[in-house]
Amino acid sequence: MTQPSPGLTPEHLVRTARALGVMGERLLQAMRVTPRSAFVPASQHATAYADVTIPISHGQVTTQPSLVAMMIATLGLAGSERVLEIGTGYGFRTVLLARLATYVVSVERWPDIAEEARGNLADEGVENVEIVVGDGALAMAGHAPYDAVIVCAAFPQVPPPLVEQLRIGGRLVQPIGPGGQEEVELYERAAHGLVRRGSGWS
Repeated sequence: MTQPSPGLTPEHLVRTARALGVMGERLLQAMRVTPRSAFVPASQHATAYADVTIPISHGQVTTQPSLVAMMIATLGLAGSERVLEIGTGYGFRTVLLARLATYVVSVERWPDIAEEARGNLADEGVENVEIVVGDGALAMAGHAPYDAVIVCAAFPQVPPPLVEQLRIGGRLVQPIGPGGQEEVELYERAAHGLVRRGSGWS
């Protein structure tokens, strides 16, 4: 892995995302004003603005920022949506979603990670997010239906509750396949189930 250079800023992440084809200015602006350094462990601040994954607790890692941007971009958020996020982590992706949608429900498996994320969001003044501890494969029926769903963890297939809680016409993006071989796929909910709309972001 290339070692990150010192002195990087959020603008570096914006340029990287744009170079990979992310053109939505609302999303790029959200990345520009969101300090990733506030969403990583203190020991990792030096790498916060490099386009790399960062280890957090419980053997988890953050998603690479460019992949976060590409996944969010596929959802086509216009600002009025209710979004379900599976896998809060320390909340960087959650904040981007909150700045692009009306309301975000985020499900995190680990209670201490969820608490860390809540504090990070509060520090940034983000109020349109509810973080809940639970099994992401079961989604969160109490807030359904959702206009968009984003999943950070790989599954062999889309868990049925996520499909059921996505409104018809809504979009879902998640990695599909075994660990290390998954590809990010985009789906749209139709009356009969999911229709794949794109794939290939590994």
